[in-house]
Amino acid sequence: MTASLIGFAVLMVLILLRMPIAFAMGLIGFVGFALQTSWSASLSMVGQMAFDGGLSYTLSIIPLFIFMGNLITRSGLSHKLYDAAYSFVGHWRGGLAIATIGACGGFSAVCGSSLATAATMSKVAMPPMRRFGYADSLATGAIAAGGTLGILIPPSVILVIFGIMTETNIGALFMAGVIPGLLGVIGYAIAINVMTRIWPDLGPRGERSTWAQRGKAVLGVWEVLLLFLIIIGGIYGGIFTPTEAAGIGAGVAFIIAIAKRSLTIKTLFESLLDCVRTTAMIFAVLIGALIFTNFINLAGLPDELGWLIEDLELNAFVVLAAMLVIYIILGCVLESLSMILLTVPVFYPIIMNLDFGMGPDVVLIWFAIIVVVVTEISLITPPVGLNVYVLRGVLSDVKLSTIFRGVTPFVIADVVRLAVLVMIPALSLWLPSVMK
Repeated sequence: MTASLIGFAVLMVLILLRMPIAFAMGLIGFVGFALQTSWSASLSMVGQMAFDGGLSYTLSIIPLFIFMGNLITRSGLSHKLYDAAYSFVGHWRGGLAIATIGACGGFSAVCGSSLATAATMSKVAMPPMRRFGYADSLATGAIAAGGTLGILIPPSVILVIFGIMTETNIGALFMAGVIPGLLGVIGYAIAINVMTRIWPDLGPRGERSTWAQRGKAVLGVWEVLLLFLIIIGGIYGGIFTPTEAAGIGAGVAFIIAIAKRSLTIKTLFESLLDCVRTTAMIFAVLIGALIFTNFINLAGLPDELGWLIEDLELNAFVVLAAMLVIYIILGCVLESLSMILLTVPVFYPIIMNLDFGMGPDVVLIWFAIIVVVVTEISLITPPVGLNVYVLRGVLSDVKLSTIFRGVTPFVIADVVRLAVLVMIPALSLWLPSVMK
């Protein structure tokens, strides 16, 4: 256990020194494994991890979903999603911000990336909110918070990686994320409603749409609805696996982009290039995490933590609460993917041995959703808050302090949602329990 703790301490130092986390985890894992065994064994382990990770059939789901999201983004459907949401709630006080949350939720369903959702919706939603006199704090806060839905509402790259690391059914994880994702949309809308009732100047009313305009707006997003139904309906109904769903989704998105005449040689090249870059980044971090995981497992950290908890006779929910606090603290210095890869190998064996009154497979699905929700919170909390920095990069005229002030009510809504999901596991587990 001492070797593992030293490894974690050195890893944090390397991260603070701004070494890329993929290389930091890989380096500590390689050196730690070598000191526990031998240098030749460690070299063999690194080669095996890189080979297995790069040629994993299950991991092919990641570039396919990323490519699908890129095509949808470049098809201009994000604007139509916003228009559809605005047509129903735009005339409410704070309605444009609520429409932004709804559009982020819809876009997340075909994108799977929080950063991409936040960056895209900032270009779509910020101009009309400014035109109607919305405060920058509410406008940017709604975009940053709405963007976090990208890692929960399926298809989610984070849930895919969690499923691969813990050998959990990815289709079940996707289903488990639907209701918590919808709760996130509702919670954010309530937060906006409360804020604009207390401070009406934050979000004035927009224009009321007719039912004819609403119907036209809904018809304008039929492609997104079709894509979501094909992917989630196919997985839920047992028609195809998540990996097959990713391939089919990418193919349908490609056809949609051609039909909308938004796909040119240039946009296709940009979509493929962005897909390669993002996939390479994820794979590098994942391989580094696998190397580091081998080291901490060999050093016995998960086993010794389990024995310690057993000796102390701690309640299962007390242990879970401690883990959530650790996630919130780590969220101040790490981004979401790194946090998941760093902690899940240590925490999930402990969770599997605790008594929550449910079977171990069910507990793991529930734990996955809780981890993703607490990771969502880290995306909008200081000092890292990656979604906040994405917005700061796109909207250079808005102060960082303004955006962080704007996300505060949404962080509170997320904390409430997290508590509800912990207390009522059925909200995460009902859909997986009835899927084929």
